[in-house]
Amino acid sequence: MRWLIRLLASLRSAPGTEEERENAGTPARGSDMETLKKSFQNIHDAEILELENERLGKITLLYIRSLIDINQLQEFVIAPLQKAAGTDLRDTVQAAHLSALEGVDQAETAAFKGAVILHAGGRLWGISLSSSLSRAVEPSKQEAVIHGPQDSFTEQVENNLTLIRRRLAVSALKSERFLLGGLSHTTVILLYIENLTNPEFVRIAREKTVSVKSDAFFDSSHLSQFLEDHIHSVFPQFQQTDRPDAAAAALASGKVVWLVENTPFALIAPITFFDLFQSPEDYIHRWPVSSFLRGLRFFAFLFAMVLTPFYVAITMHHYQMVPLDLLFVVLESRSEIPFNPFWEAMFMMLVLEILKEASLRMPSKSGQTLGIVGGIVIGQAGVEANIASNLLIIHVAVTAIASFLIPNYLMTNSSKLIQFGLLGLAAWLGLWGIIIGLIMVLIHLNGLTSLKQPYFAPLTPFYGIDWKDTILRLPLRWMTRRPAWLKTLDPNRVKSGNSHPEPKG
Repeated sequence: MRWLIRLLASLRSAPGTEEERENAGTPARGSDMETLKKSFQNIHDAEILELENERLGKITLLYIRSLIDINQLQEFVIAPLQKAAGTDLRDTVQAAHLSALEGVDQAETAAFKGAVILHAGGRLWGISLSSSLSRAVEPSKQEAVIHGPQDSFTEQVENNLTLIRRRLAVSALKSERFLLGGLSHTTVILLYIENLTNPEFVRIAREKTVSVKSDAFFDSSHLSQFLEDHIHSVFPQFQQTDRPDAAAAALASGKVVWLVENTPFALIAPITFFDLFQSPEDYIHRWPVSSFLRGLRFFAFLFAMVLTPFYVAITMHHYQMVPLDLLFVVLESRSEIPFNPFWEAMFMMLVLEILKEASLRMPSKSGQTLGIVGGIVIGQAGVEANIASNLLIIHVAVTAIASFLIPNYLMTNSSKLIQFGLLGLAAWLGLWGIIIGLIMVLIHLNGLTSLKQPYFAPLTPFYGIDWKDTILRLPLRWMTRRPAWLKTLDPNRVKSGNSHPEPKG
């Protein structure tokens, strides 16, 4: 009987209706602002302003002073609220972008994104008044061109989106916004062209972006490491660019682009190995010049990887292949070197990488001096101290210069690691070691994917029509179709009736 009495008592004390039960467990609307005030305690630049209006009643404003434009706050929010003669809040602050907020968490996030939180009539509103603190649009420092557009992305994601939309002024350019990072709340915008980009690419890109789990994102490279298909590969599977024209060209080809807040680099996918050797300037020069320069980049990439390992293989295993006159020169240059060619080359390559990294980390004015003067001084001192031969110094210097011909910095770093691997194989097996190493690299490239698409296309799988713009760059008027490996919904680039005069008046 006791349990029955307790049951009846509990039923009497519970709210009688479902609505009452919901209200009993839900805090009142008036408590939202109180919760926000507690959250913003011990934040010195958080300010709370309370206004009284006969028609609107009590209005509470909460904002982060360092994140908003104070002049806009006074002009578009405070002054209209003080003079309000109506009861509709939207009519009162017409000049400001007013949006309803659902819950304290959303309001807190909006405040730290540069919004003013307004509490009136038991509801929370957000007014975006973020400060215009940003650097001006400047020429690209990573992908500089002599002829062509001289603007580049900035750290403001909305500005970057504007630079792309000015180049692709069509409604088919779709943008999807994501908020990533439990602490950083980084805005990520996914761009693609509807009815052009393969829907499978968009689906994969959307799923990969949603599945990213991390507390903070401060750079596009952080995001790319979560989106990559092969995290252990030395080759980049996303193209990073700070040029709006390159991003717009990628979108027009049928690719997907990510814009990340607080970083001036956009991510492009899917890409191929050959895309990383293309430069925006290739489409400005005459096609024979562009084809020559692009072919030179591929040669320089291979040259940078195998030149020093080739020297080690010849001097350690295949000296009988060297012509007699050249062999005398090699023997004379190495006659007083106490190290074998492998350790000699390893030492000089490490010294070169140290100089390059040091020149990048030092102030710009002294960094260039360090790279040039340091290389000359150390090289000459190494020869005089019998640590390295003259021939090896030439090999290492030419290798370093050749690596800078690659337009993509991430691919340049990849070639460094491959060079060290080939150096070890050359010391072990000679020329056969270099051949085995290159075959392993080709096998690895054939197995890579970017956004689930083959990384070594249009070679494997083979797309003959795409070779118009791969190693060679043929005339633009011949490129009437988009890359076949992208499997776009609209493969034709040329449309009839595209050109039309602007209306007068």
